[in-house]
Amino acid sequence: MPDIIVHLGPLTRDKRTRRGENPMLLLYPPLTKACEPPAALSSLAGALRGHGVTCTPCDLNVEGLHFLLNQPPAADDTWTRRAAKGLDENLAQLTSPTGYTRFARYGRAVADLNRLVAVAGRNAGVQLSLADYHHPQLSPLLLADLQRAAANYQDNPFFPLFSRRLDELCEKDDDPLIGISLCYLSQALCAFALIGYLRAHHPRRRIVLGGGLVTTWLGRPGRERLFSGLVDHLVAGPGEEPLLRLLGATPPGEVHSPDFSDLQSAPYLAPGFILPFAASSGCYWKKCTFCPETSENNRYRPLPPQRAAADLARLSARCRPALIHLLDNSLSPAMLRALIAQPPGAPWYGFVRLERQLEDRGFCQALRQSGCVMLKVGLESGSQAVLNAMHKGTELQRAANILSQLAAAGIASYVYLLFGTPAEGRSQAEETRQFIEAHHEAIGFLNLAIFNLPLGSALGSDLPLTSFYPGDLSLYHDFRHPLGWGRGEVRRYLDTVFKRSSPIAAILRRDPPLFTSNHAPFFAACAGGK
Repeated sequence: MPDIIVHLGPLTRDKRTRRGENPMLLLYPPLTKACEPPAALSSLAGALRGHGVTCTPCDLNVEGLHFLLNQPPAADDTWTRRAAKGLDENLAQLTSPTGYTRFARYGRAVADLNRLVAVAGRNAGVQLSLADYHHPQLSPLLLADLQRAAANYQDNPFFPLFSRRLDELCEKDDDPLIGISLCYLSQALCAFALIGYLRAHHPRRRIVLGGGLVTTWLGRPGRERLFSGLVDHLVAGPGEEPLLRLLGATPPGEVHSPDFSDLQSAPYLAPGFILPFAASSGCYWKKCTFCPETSENNRYRPLPPQRAAADLARLSARCRPALIHLLDNSLSPAMLRALIAQPPGAPWYGFVRLERQLEDRGFCQALRQSGCVMLKVGLESGSQAVLNAMHKGTELQRAANILSQLAAAGIASYVYLLFGTPAEGRSQAEETRQFIEAHHEAIGFLNLAIFNLPLGSALGSDLPLTSFYPGDLSLYHDFRHPLGWGRGEVRRYLDTVFKRSSPIAAILRRDPPLFTSNHAPFFAACAGGK
């Protein structure tokens, strides 16, 4: 999808909107995992400041988490009292490297922190966790419910925090442009509560809404005027160039590095600063039939690999991160070679395709020497017929060789599996179980998911479709499975067969609760790759 900016109201500019005299406020709303800075805010800050535009990034997600944790607990049961009493100790557990040497103690700390968040949410009538936000009456997939969240902003559990913080931030500036980055469904209701408050209390502020979720919503025809009356401008795709144009600047070809200076010292739940960095957007493969990158036709935009590796090394030297999170949908072989040639200077992890270079032991050892502690791998299935039907471009024998070479090099593999695709029946799922069992010693972690059919996917043309979630902003279809392997059957199989396999259960028990792949690299480093 090309970058677009949709103007939902009159676009007014004056001299103050140019060259930084009128700052831009960048907001990241609750609720999602608060273990690293939101990459979008740091990327936008780097681009805006690089073009002379003043901006203030504010991560209301991490601020909101600590706001909830420090509320007087509304329940008086033994667990809640223990969690409240141990708050400081549990936070120290997650923010110290030594906290990742004892998995059971780590798990108790996560459970206690999650308990405090859940109790705070229950008092406000919502279901909260450290990783999710669920409202029993409002859906983020219904336009009318997002409008209700905006109209009733005072009912949001984060209202006491964001009302104060937005007043403080807006008071500093005369008439700022406010950008809100909305990436996940778990943020949507809170994002619109923020918008509703801004409309009611700071009506002169122009609001720009962008992010991954907005990009997906705008990818459907007829949605160009979504949220008119609440939002002034909608941005689809990377926001740097559209925002600069909106501010009256003409973006040159130069790409500016992310700026983490505002967020580096924020109290994220990690044992040190995690530096998120994207060397590309989109996917260089973009053929997988199950993937939104294919159905949305997002353009692949890589930085030159040597430039990206050099930028990352400079950022790492400046920020001294405990871990680097490479955000690419898939790190290209050229980018991997660039990281070997110029290591970033800190442990790192990211997503890769199962390419032939990773069958080479020397290549994997060089990756480990460059700082790679974990690679996320989209295996999806242990059935070659299913992989072929997905257009995955993966050969199972190659996958087996790569898992073995990564383990030998001390690089943990975080393997993603996808069940219930149209080409998979129970017999193919059994092939996946057998493949994982055969190679369990080389697998560090597992992620199990059930297939959702993206709107606009070519697969939908041959399937009888039904609604997945009710909502005019739904992201997926449900469908009648051609082999009778529906979501219910898949869940029962996973619970009664797949997860009960002893070698598979042992892998699943290693997965960090709630934080999963975000914290797994710290355990991988402690375990020497597994």
